[in-house]
Amino acid sequence: MAIEKVGVYRKWLEPVPKDNNGKPISKSQWIRKRRHRWIARWYGTNSKRYGKVFRTRKEAENYASKLQARVNLGKADRPANLALREFTHEYEQVTKGQVAHATLQIQIQTLRLFENFINGSVPLHKIKSRDAEAFIAEKIASGLSTGTVNKYIRTLRRIFNLAIEPRGYLQEGQNPFANIRERKKAPRAIRYVAVEEYAALMRSANWLWWKAFLSIAYGSGLRRGEILNLTWVDIDFENQLIRIVPKKETGSMLEWESKDHENRIVPMSDETTQLLADLQVQSEEGNAYIFISAQRLQRIFFRRKISDWSPTSEVVNNLARDFGIIRRHAGVEKCTLHDLRRSAITNWAQKLPIQVVQQLAGHADISTTRKYYLSVRPEDIVSATRLLNSILARAYEK
Repeated sequence: MAIEKVGVYRKWLEPVPKDNNGKPISKSQWIRKRRHRWIARWYGTNSKRYGKVFRTRKEAENYASKLQARVNLGKADRPANLALREFTHEYEQVTKGQVAHATLQIQIQTLRLFENFINGSVPLHKIKSRDAEAFIAEKIASGLSTGTVNKYIRTLRRIFNLAIEPRGYLQEGQNPFANIRERKKAPRAIRYVAVEEYAALMRSANWLWWKAFLSIAYGSGLRRGEILNLTWVDIDFENQLIRIVPKKETGSMLEWESKDHENRIVPMSDETTQLLADLQVQSEEGNAYIFISAQRLQRIFFRRKISDWSPTSEVVNNLARDFGIIRRHAGVEKCTLHDLRRSAITNWAQKLPIQVVQQLAGHADISTTRKYYLSVRPEDIVSATRLLNSILARAYEK
């Protein structure tokens, strides 16, 4: 890394051209008649001179600006021979609290798989693209699904980007996974739960708790964890709104934050409003939560006290199992609780602009909304068939 001012200069790619008389052209003509690129130059902590070539001056200046900023912040020196194993340990420590616990566990697990493959004692800056490609090839050969392999690529690419910025362990362009392409796979069909199927689920759910839960999932599109961590304070009955906000740890409240760490407000239907009003009548006095009972809350606090609780533990047990029972009794084809959320988002997309759907869904990236949550409804198929028949009918008109 640089230890003094980073400069940007022209890098001439050929000798000075000559004029018709065989004499070198004047320096004032070099820019127009002599091929060149732009180079950012600096001296490293080892007193050696370094440079990076760019096609345009703007690219070179942007790079130099970023490098100079690191020098100004006192981050010029890269740790000598930082091993992959050391980086994994540091990454786990500094990332805690910045991402969801489950996400961090997946990232660390993926890093350690790469460690075991390449040897954790290898210096970070010596890992090359060929090592990354060999790791991915080995995972494919072991029989892992394309989806899992692609998840490894995305995870490791992101982590090594963080090794470049903000940590400065690698220089720009040294991410070994930067150019590793994800393997092609057929997209999995999105399961859309039709309104008729939802109605069947509601009839099958003979417990008010479940009716309210399903109504929020299908009508307001909340994630499972968001529903379970709702408190009565989050419900605006008058305006029929649900507020998704983080919770601070107290003697009667569990610490919690939504997946994308953003507050948002979503609407709720007349049905949901009435179900929650009925559920509030039956709620235990002094319990702030809608779906976590006072008894279960005390059990959670006790388990935390004796260190028998982790961020991945379920605040309500057997949720997926009990939903499966409701689904089978309703005669509804296989679906998950998350499919109810996807269906809600698909329903919104029929009338609302995509950016509004993104905000209601709580997606940080609009591409997530488009790729994973918008499905084709049965009525869309019917409409498309009618349109097709109408168009083709013209071919036989006299």
